[in-house]
Amino acid sequence: MLNTAIIGLGRWGRRLVDSVQDAGHPKGDLIRFTRAVTRTPARADDFAERHGMMLGSDYAAALTDPTIAAVAIATPHTRHAEQIERAAATGKHVFVEKPFTLTAESARRAVAACETAGVVLALGHDRRFLPAMSMLKRMIKAGEVGRVLHLEGQFSSPYGLDLTPEIWRSEGVESPAGGMTSLGIHCIDAFIHLAGPIARVQAHSLRQVLAVESHDTTAVLLRFATGATGLLGTLTATARLFRLQAFGTEGWARIDEDGSMTVRATDGQPRTREFEKLDTCRSELEAFAAAVAGGDPYPLPTDQAIHGVAVLEAIVESAARDGGAVDLA
Repeated sequence: MLNTAIIGLGRWGRRLVDSVQDAGHPKGDLIRFTRAVTRTPARADDFAERHGMMLGSDYAAALTDPTIAAVAIATPHTRHAEQIERAAATGKHVFVEKPFTLTAESARRAVAACETAGVVLALGHDRRFLPAMSMLKRMIKAGEVGRVLHLEGQFSSPYGLDLTPEIWRSEGVESPAGGMTSLGIHCIDAFIHLAGPIARVQAHSLRQVLAVESHDTTAVLLRFATGATGLLGTLTATARLFRLQAFGTEGWARIDEDGSMTVRATDGQPRTREFEKLDTCRSELEAFAAAVAGGDPYPLPTDQAIHGVAVLEAIVESAARDGGAVDLA
């Protein structure tokens, strides 16, 4: 059992805890949260007590706690890089929520710190664990959609309409390119997972209706190293939608909001497949714990984690240049 400290008890930090334990009782035999760190402990007293977690605001104290073997970081994005490096320096394994960091250089430093310390580093992209995503990966690898020509992703939500200046996600420095850090980054990770490195981006990002600093509309055109193209849209001021679609010479396959997959061959009719519902947050945390225990490596390689940040950074740069093309190494 991997005794872990949750760092950050906002909505998503609580979601991670709830995914692997119920009122303090682990749902499995791989991981449990026994300590929590948050900026305002008074707001989390009831939650921490319900889960039997020691609660405080001192990250250093959690890192020096000999009963804690790992940390799960769910804090504002600008803090990730430093918090990863500090955890590695004390020998703690690290699970970090997306986005990994906000610059490719800081991502490389974080990976190097964990490699030097010999600790496992896992990036939390829970949609990699969707059964439909696993199947789409297998289909592409087996050539069932033919040569991949184009990918499209759409991940949007109305959460931006509820942002106020006091909420950290409303700040441009924490949420560059609007919904990219909270929503669109999932599609970028899926694109890399399914089709390999991204070589060029052109992006537009703007604030049309929000009353805070963060943008509400971001649109991206991509070119993959294979020559395939891609489109990505992410908005924070419309109804929720998730859709991911791969187009190939033999047909297309689409993953929808409910986790189902629809496939259509070039000479056939659409066929939809439903999958058993899965708590993908629990899946990613248990995969992290299994990797720490010496099992299979965590299924999101660190080079792909770094590349995802590089793509995010390129999108921000392109948007600042009014859609100018940015090439990635």
